[in-house]
Amino acid sequence: MCADRRNSLCYQDFLTLLEKGNPAGEIVVVTDNLSSHTSVSTREWTLGHPRIRQVFIPENACWLNLQEPWWRMFRRQGLAGQQLASGSDIRTVTAVATGQLNAKAKPWIWGATAATERVNRLKATYKI
Repeated sequence: MCADRRNSLCYQDFLTLLEKGNPAGEIVVVTDNLSSHTSVSTREWTLGHPRIRQVFIPENACWLNLQEPWWRMFRRQGLAGQQLASGSDIRTVTAVATGQLNAKAKPWIWGATAATERVNRLKATYKI
């Protein structure tokens, strides 16, 4: 889904689609702390939809959100230099960029990379 705006009403429309697409059982939505996710309007809306439960990623813990690295790659490779005037433009560019990113996708390794040999050697050299 590509909304024309990033506001509470569009987010609630997305949750409605999610609810209709999953007619049975609890729906747990893990989300960041974007204002449209945490607004009074959205909190009131979720009170009327008890099957939907929002779980928020802690503030300043973006590393827990595995969507963030994908967005970083997407912005650099898919959106760089683009001027998008409409939701249709965004949907088209998103489809093309996602296809290109998926064509060269590799398993995501979550966590720090191993220290290089040089870094390990320096650590050993400067150890007291």
